Amino acid sequence: MAKYFYQARTLDGQQKAGTCDAKDEHELAVILRRDGYFIVRADAEEKKISKGISISLPFLNGVSLVSRLMFVRNLRVMFSAGVSLPRSLGILSEQTKSKKFKKIILEIREKVVKGDALSVALEKYGSVFSELFVSMIRVGEETGTLEDVLKVLAEQMEKEHQLKSRVKGAMVYPAVILSAMILIGIAMLIFVIPKLAETFEQMNVELPLTTRIIISIGKFMASYWYLVPITIAALVSGISWALKTKTGKACFDTLSLKMPLIGGIVKKTNSAYTVRTLSSLISAGVPIVRSLEIVSSSLSNIHYKKAIAEASEKVRKGAKLSEALAEHENVYPSLVIQMIEVGSETGETADILKKLAGFFEEEVDNATKNLSTIVEPLLMIVIGGAVAFFAISMLQPIYGIMETL
Repeated sequence: MAKYFYQARTLDGQQKAGTCDAKDEHELAVILRRDGYFIVRADAEEKKISKGISISLPFLNGVSLVSRLMFVRNLRVMFSAGVSLPRSLGILSEQTKSKKFKKIILEIREKVVKGDALSVALEKYGSVFSELFVSMIRVGEETGTLEDVLKVLAEQMEKEHQLKSRVKGAMVYPAVILSAMILIGIAMLIFVIPKLAETFEQMNVELPLTTRIIISIGKFMASYWYLVPITIAALVSGISWALKTKTGKACFDTLSLKMPLIGGIVKKTNSAYTVRTLSSLISAGVPIVRSLEIVSSSLSNIHYKKAIAEASEKVRKGAKLSEALAEHENVYPSLVIQMIEVGSETGETADILKKLAGFFEEEVDNATKNLSTIVEPLLMIVIGGAVAFFAISMLQPIYGIMETL
């Protein structure tokens, strides 16, 4: 027995949609025909499960930003084409490659078929659909502008994806180079240094301090090489745990703002995300105080989250947004405050914030390109220094042996 989501109609054109338990589509057709309906579309909720061991890993089964973006884009297209919401959700569930997302969409569809509003159905999946997402959908439903809201949401998510891609792209190159350097260094210490140490011991050569230090580390790692992956795993786990704590997150966010090169990108990225999200919410018709609360909850950096939360409270009490943010010039550039003030005076806050978001996103793009240009020579200096130290430490005893010959 399986549960089917169906759409049916009578000979005179009356339509009906819902769910029904049946062995197969033939039995479903018989059940509906008794009531005078003929099947237009039927989809089984449950698919056959392949035999074998099923391994579920959260980081592999998560719903990516790209998947959610495609969901919004396609939903808008089908909505504008007049396709019913249950059918649209059914089609979207077939298009997604994520099993988790497919299951969520089907569950949302079932709730919609039973009479829930889309925003109410989405609300139960906060890990996938943010408060920003749900609030904008609700406003679209209440004002009859869901198509426009979906368009704004798609644009918002697309810009967010581009912003994250730029920042991640700038970090990939230095991360790969440093990782390769560390792995090569570990391999040298485990496999090469012990053999050189044996040669030096046979020749009974007095070794410099730096050479003795490297040899001691090499011997230790050669004997206890299994501690290397354990140590790396422990460090990664420790850092991940620390970042989940309030103190660790606060320290990381503070450090990221004060780090050379990185600090500027962090400020511009958070400023771009703030004004872009605020623009989307205001243009969708969400009240300013509620918009600020949603923006605050969606920000990850604790300093920006606190700044917007405090601004929201002051705006609630009657202050202007520009005045409320003026006290946080350490995190938000004065340009943000000035443009918000201009927007409130002209009544075009949403449009001005949208243009300002574009400006900051371009700034982030330029900053990440400059970062790559600056980081490359710095990495060469670091790698060159490490190679030089290693070479001098190991070659110095060899030159000493050659002088004694």
